Amino acid sequence: MTFRVGGEVRDAQATGRGVVALETSVIGQGLPASRNLECVERMGGAIRAAGAVPAWIGVVDGAVTVGLADHELRRFAVPGAAAKVARRDYPIAVATGALGATTVSATIWAAAKAGVAVGATGGIGGVHPGEEPDVSADLLELARTPGLLVCSGPKSIIDPSATSEKLEELGITIVGFGVDRLPFFLAREAPIELEHRADGPAAAAAMLRASLDLGMRSTLLLCNPVPSAMAMDADEVAAAAREAEARADRAGVDGKARTPFLLAALAELTGGRSLEANLALLEDNARVAGEIAVAAAG
Repeated sequence: MTFRVGGEVRDAQATGRGVVALETSVIGQGLPASRNLECVERMGGAIRAAGAVPAWIGVVDGAVTVGLADHELRRFAVPGAAAKVARRDYPIAVATGALGATTVSATIWAAAKAGVAVGATGGIGGVHPGEEPDVSADLLELARTPGLLVCSGPKSIIDPSATSEKLEELGITIVGFGVDRLPFFLAREAPIELEHRADGPAAAAAMLRASLDLGMRSTLLLCNPVPSAMAMDADEVAAAAREAEARADRAGVDGKARTPFLLAALAELTGGRSLEANLALLEDNARVAGEIAVAAAG
Protein backbone atom coordinates (compact mmCIF):
# COMPACT_ATOMS: atom_id res chain seq x y z
CA MET A 1 0.00 0.00 0.00
CA THR A 2 1.53 3.30 -1.10
CA PHE A 3 -1.26 5.61 0.10
CA ARG A 4 -3.35 5.25 3.21
CA VAL A 5 -5.77 7.28 5.31
CA GLY A 6 -5.64 6.87 9.08
CA GLY A 7 -8.57 5.37 10.95
CA GLU A 8 -9.55 8.52 12.86
CA VAL A 9 -9.60 10.55 9.64
CA ARG A 10 -11.68 7.90 7.87
CA ASP A 11 -14.15 7.84 10.77
CA ALA A 12 -14.39 11.64 10.80
CA GLN A 13 -15.09 11.74 7.07
CA ALA A 14 -17.70 8.99 7.35
CA THR A 15 -19.55 10.87 10.10
CA GLY A 16 -19.30 14.32 8.52
CA ARG A 17 -16.80 15.82 10.95
CA GLY A 18 -14.27 18.43 9.92
CA VAL A 19 -10.68 17.39 9.18
CA VAL A 20 -7.58 19.61 8.94
CA ALA A 21 -4.47 18.59 6.99
CA LEU A 22 -1.10 19.40 8.57
CA GLU A 23 2.45 19.23 7.26
CA THR A 24 5.19 17.29 9.07
CA SER A 25 8.15 19.31 7.79
CA VAL A 26 7.48 21.77 10.60
CA ILE A 27 8.16 18.87 13.00
CA GLY A 28 11.06 17.29 11.14
CA GLN A 29 12.92 20.39 9.98
CA GLY A 30 11.16 23.60 11.00
CA LEU A 31 11.38 23.51 14.79
CA PRO A 32 14.06 22.37 17.27
CA ALA A 33 13.73 19.20 19.32
CA SER A 34 11.15 19.30 22.13
CA ARG A 35 9.55 22.43 20.69
CA ASN A 36 8.43 20.36 17.69
CA LEU A 37 6.46 18.01 19.95
CA GLU A 38 5.04 21.05 21.72
CA CYS A 39 3.88 22.24 18.31
CA VAL A 40 2.15 18.89 17.68
CA GLU A 41 0.27 19.20 20.97
CA ARG A 42 -0.68 22.84 20.48
CA MET A 43 -1.85 22.53 16.88
CA GLY A 44 -3.65 19.23 17.44
CA GLY A 45 -5.27 20.56 20.62
CA ALA A 46 -6.50 23.71 18.88
CA ILE A 47 -8.07 21.70 16.07
CA ARG A 48 -9.77 19.27 18.46
CA ALA A 49 -11.04 22.16 20.61
CA ALA A 50 -12.72 23.52 17.47
CA GLY A 51 -14.48 20.17 16.97
CA ALA A 52 -12.34 18.90 14.08
CA VAL A 53 -9.73 16.15 13.64
CA PRO A 54 -6.04 16.83 12.88
CA ALA A 55 -4.61 14.90 9.93
CA TRP A 56 -0.81 15.04 10.05
CA ILE A 57 0.63 13.91 6.72
CA GLY A 58 3.92 12.15 6.05
CA VAL A 59 5.59 9.17 4.43
CA VAL A 60 5.95 6.21 6.78
CA ASP A 61 7.25 2.75 5.84
CA GLY A 62 6.63 3.21 2.13
CA ALA A 63 3.17 4.79 2.38
CA VAL A 64 1.97 8.36 2.04
CA THR A 65 -0.17 8.61 5.17
CA VAL A 66 -2.98 11.09 5.83
CA GLY A 67 -3.64 10.98 9.55
CA LEU A 68 -0.51 9.83 11.37
CA ALA A 69 -0.87 8.13 14.75
CA ASP A 70 0.87 9.62 17.81
CA HIS A 71 3.62 7.00 17.83
CA GLU A 72 4.31 7.73 14.16
CA LEU A 73 4.49 11.48 14.77
CA ARG A 74 7.13 10.98 17.45
CA ARG A 75 9.42 9.45 14.82
CA PHE A 76 9.39 12.75 12.90
CA ALA A 77 10.43 14.70 15.99
CA VAL A 78 13.82 12.95 16.24
CA PRO A 79 16.44 15.34 14.81
CA GLY A 80 17.62 14.22 11.38
CA ALA A 81 15.31 11.21 11.23
CA ALA A 82 13.04 12.42 8.43
CA ALA A 83 13.87 13.62 4.94
CA LYS A 84 12.18 16.78 3.71
CA VAL A 85 9.64 15.76 1.06
CA ALA A 86 8.01 18.06 -1.48
CA ARG A 87 5.30 16.70 -3.78
CA ARG A 88 7.85 15.80 -6.46
CA ASP A 89 9.77 13.66 -3.94
CA TYR A 90 6.93 11.29 -3.07
CA PRO A 91 7.84 8.48 -5.50
CA ILE A 92 11.41 8.34 -4.17
CA ALA A 93 10.39 8.40 -0.52
CA VAL A 94 7.79 5.67 -1.08
CA ALA A 95 10.09 3.47 -3.15
CA THR A 96 12.98 3.70 -0.67
CA GLY A 97 10.86 3.42 2.47
CA ALA A 98 12.26 6.68 3.81
CA LEU A 99 10.63 8.58 6.63
CA GLY A 100 9.36 11.65 4.76
CA ALA A 101 8.33 14.95 6.37
CA THR A 102 5.98 16.77 4.02
CA THR A 103 6.21 20.39 2.93
CA VAL A 104 3.14 22.44 1.98
CA SER A 105 3.23 21.21 -1.62
CA ALA A 106 3.29 17.55 -0.58
CA THR A 107 0.72 18.07 2.15
CA ILE A 108 -1.98 19.72 0.05
CA TRP A 109 -1.52 17.16 -2.73
CA ALA A 110 -2.06 14.24 -0.34
CA ALA A 111 -4.90 16.03 1.44
CA ALA A 112 -6.77 16.58 -1.83
CA LYS A 113 -6.24 12.95 -2.83
CA ALA A 114 -7.75 11.88 0.50
CA GLY A 115 -10.70 14.28 0.21
CA VAL A 116 -9.50 16.70 2.91
CA ALA A 117 -10.18 20.27 1.76
CA VAL A 118 -8.85 22.36 4.67
CA GLY A 119 -5.23 22.65 5.77
CA ALA A 120 -3.12 24.77 8.10
CA THR A 121 0.52 25.78 8.16
CA GLY A 122 2.69 28.61 9.46
CA GLY A 123 4.04 30.69 6.60
CA ILE A 124 4.16 29.63 2.98
CA GLY A 125 7.24 29.56 0.80
CA GLY A 126 7.43 32.02 -2.04
CA VAL A 127 9.86 34.13 -4.02
CA HIS A 128 13.20 34.59 -2.27
CA PRO A 129 14.94 37.95 -2.58
CA GLY A 130 17.84 38.29 -5.01
CA GLU A 131 18.69 38.90 -8.65
CA GLU A 132 17.94 35.28 -9.58
CA PRO A 133 15.25 34.46 -7.01
CA ASP A 134 14.38 30.93 -6.02
CA VAL A 135 10.64 30.19 -6.20
CA SER A 136 9.12 27.70 -3.78
CA ALA A 137 7.39 24.60 -5.12
CA ASP A 138 4.56 25.49 -2.72
CA LEU A 139 3.27 28.09 -5.17
CA LEU A 140 2.95 25.77 -8.15
CA GLU A 141 1.10 23.18 -6.07
CA LEU A 142 -1.24 25.83 -4.66
CA ALA A 143 -2.06 26.76 -8.26
CA ARG A 144 -3.18 23.24 -9.21
CA THR A 145 -4.69 21.79 -6.03
CA PRO A 146 -8.23 22.60 -4.81
CA GLY A 147 -8.93 23.42 -1.18
CA LEU A 148 -8.24 26.08 1.45
CA LEU A 149 -4.99 26.64 3.34
CA VAL A 150 -4.77 28.78 6.46
CA CYS A 151 -1.38 30.46 6.81
CA SER A 152 0.17 33.67 8.13
CA GLY A 153 1.26 34.84 4.72
CA PRO A 154 4.76 34.40 3.27
CA LYS A 155 7.59 33.48 5.63
CA SER A 156 9.60 36.47 6.81
CA ILE A 157 12.60 35.29 4.76
CA ILE A 158 10.54 35.73 1.56
CA ASP A 159 9.99 38.80 -0.63
CA PRO A 160 6.29 39.57 0.09
CA SER A 161 5.71 41.82 -2.93
CA ALA A 162 7.24 39.39 -5.42
CA THR A 163 5.41 36.50 -3.79
CA SER A 164 2.08 38.31 -3.93
CA GLU A 165 2.62 39.08 -7.61
CA LYS A 166 3.55 35.46 -8.31
CA LEU A 167 0.44 34.20 -6.54
CA GLU A 168 -1.70 36.51 -8.66
CA GLU A 169 0.10 35.36 -11.82
CA LEU A 170 -0.63 31.73 -10.93
CA GLY A 171 -4.31 32.41 -10.26
CA ILE A 172 -4.18 31.76 -6.51
CA THR A 173 -6.76 33.74 -4.55
CA ILE A 174 -5.47 35.44 -1.40
CA VAL A 175 -8.05 36.19 1.29
CA GLY A 176 -7.33 38.15 4.46
CA PHE A 177 -8.87 36.66 7.58
CA GLY A 178 -10.35 39.77 9.15
CA VAL A 179 -7.61 41.97 7.65
CA ASP A 180 -7.11 44.07 4.52
CA ARG A 181 -3.32 43.79 4.26
CA LEU A 182 -1.15 40.75 3.63
CA PRO A 183 0.05 39.18 6.90
CA PHE A 184 3.82 38.68 6.92
CA PHE A 185 4.48 35.68 9.16
CA LEU A 186 6.18 37.08 12.29
CA ALA A 187 4.90 40.61 11.58
CA ARG A 188 1.21 41.46 11.49
CA GLU A 189 1.33 42.85 7.97
CA ALA A 190 3.29 43.82 4.88
CA PRO A 191 2.38 47.02 2.99
CA ILE A 192 0.34 45.05 0.44
CA GLU A 193 -3.39 45.61 0.14
CA LEU A 194 -5.63 42.58 -0.28
CA GLU A 195 -8.65 42.53 -2.55
CA HIS A 196 -10.63 39.93 -0.59
CA ARG A 197 -11.31 39.23 3.09
CA ALA A 198 -13.35 36.84 5.20
CA ASP A 199 -14.59 38.01 8.58
CA GLY A 200 -15.12 34.63 10.20
CA PRO A 201 -15.05 30.87 9.72
CA ALA A 202 -18.52 30.77 8.14
CA ALA A 203 -17.52 33.28 5.46
CA ALA A 204 -14.32 31.37 4.71
CA ALA A 205 -16.23 28.07 4.55
CA ALA A 206 -18.70 29.61 2.09
CA MET A 207 -15.80 30.67 -0.13
CA LEU A 208 -14.36 27.15 0.04
CA ARG A 209 -17.68 25.54 -0.88
CA ALA A 210 -18.12 27.93 -3.81
CA SER A 211 -14.59 27.18 -5.03
CA LEU A 212 -15.15 23.43 -4.89
CA ASP A 213 -18.62 23.65 -6.45
CA LEU A 214 -17.19 25.66 -9.33
CA GLY A 215 -14.47 23.10 -9.91
CA MET A 216 -11.67 25.56 -9.27
CA ARG A 217 -8.31 23.85 -9.44
CA SER A 218 -6.40 26.15 -7.10
CA THR A 219 -6.15 26.60 -3.35
CA LEU A 220 -7.76 29.49 -1.51
CA LEU A 221 -4.97 31.03 0.56
CA LEU A 222 -6.53 32.35 3.76
CA CYS A 223 -4.04 34.62 5.51
CA ASN A 224 -4.44 34.93 9.27
CA PRO A 225 -2.02 37.33 11.00
CA VAL A 226 0.16 36.31 13.93
CA PRO A 227 -1.61 36.99 17.27
CA SER A 228 -1.06 40.63 18.27
CA ALA A 229 0.59 39.78 21.58
CA MET A 230 3.33 37.80 19.80
CA ALA A 231 3.78 39.96 16.70
CA MET A 232 7.24 41.35 15.99
CA ASP A 233 8.28 44.69 14.52
CA ALA A 234 8.46 44.42 10.73
CA ASP A 235 11.71 46.41 10.45
CA GLU A 236 13.40 44.27 13.09
CA VAL A 237 12.30 41.09 11.33
CA ALA A 238 13.52 42.43 7.97
CA ALA A 239 16.95 43.26 9.39
CA ALA A 240 17.25 39.83 11.01
CA ALA A 241 16.12 38.16 7.77
CA ARG A 242 18.82 40.00 5.79
CA GLU A 243 21.48 38.85 8.22
CA ALA A 244 20.14 35.29 8.12
CA GLU A 245 20.33 35.34 4.31
CA ALA A 246 23.91 36.59 4.49
CA ARG A 247 24.82 33.78 6.89
CA ALA A 248 23.28 31.21 4.57
CA ASP A 249 25.21 32.63 1.62
CA ARG A 250 28.50 32.56 3.53
CA ALA A 251 27.85 28.97 4.63
CA GLY A 252 26.84 27.90 1.12
CA VAL A 253 23.47 26.60 2.35
CA ASP A 254 21.01 26.12 -0.50
CA GLY A 255 18.11 23.97 -1.70
CA LYS A 256 15.90 22.22 0.84
CA ALA A 257 18.27 23.02 3.71
CA ARG A 258 18.07 26.79 3.24
CA THR A 259 14.67 27.53 4.79
CA PRO A 260 15.31 25.53 8.02
CA PHE A 261 18.75 27.21 8.26
CA LEU A 262 17.22 30.67 7.85
CA LEU A 263 14.49 30.05 10.42
CA ALA A 264 17.05 28.81 12.95
CA ALA A 265 19.21 31.86 12.27
CA LEU A 266 16.19 34.12 12.78
CA ALA A 267 15.51 32.51 16.14
CA GLU A 268 19.11 33.12 17.21
CA LEU A 269 19.18 36.70 15.93
CA THR A 270 15.91 37.60 17.68
CA GLY A 271 16.79 35.98 20.99
CA GLY A 272 14.22 33.25 20.50
CA ARG A 273 11.29 35.61 20.00
CA SER A 274 10.75 34.52 16.41
CA LEU A 275 10.42 30.91 17.59
CA GLU A 276 7.78 31.83 20.16
CA ALA A 277 5.88 33.89 17.57
CA ASN A 278 6.08 30.99 15.11
CA LEU A 279 4.59 28.56 17.62
CA ALA A 280 1.82 31.03 18.48
CA LEU A 281 0.81 31.58 14.86
CA LEU A 282 0.93 27.86 14.09
CA GLU A 283 -1.47 27.19 16.95
CA ASP A 284 -3.78 30.04 15.96
CA ASN A 285 -3.84 28.98 12.30
CA ALA A 286 -4.74 25.46 13.41
CA ARG A 287 -7.62 26.85 15.48
CA VAL A 288 -8.94 28.90 12.55
CA ALA A 289 -8.61 25.94 10.18
CA GLY A 290 -10.47 23.71 12.64
CA GLU A 291 -13.33 26.19 12.86
CA ILE A 292 -13.53 26.48 9.08
CA ALA A 293 -13.44 22.70 8.63
CA VAL A 294 -16.35 22.34 11.07
CA ALA A 295 -18.31 25.11 9.30
CA ALA A 296 -17.64 23.57 5.88
CA ALA A 297 -18.73 20.11 7.06
CA GLY A 298 -21.96 21.40 8.62
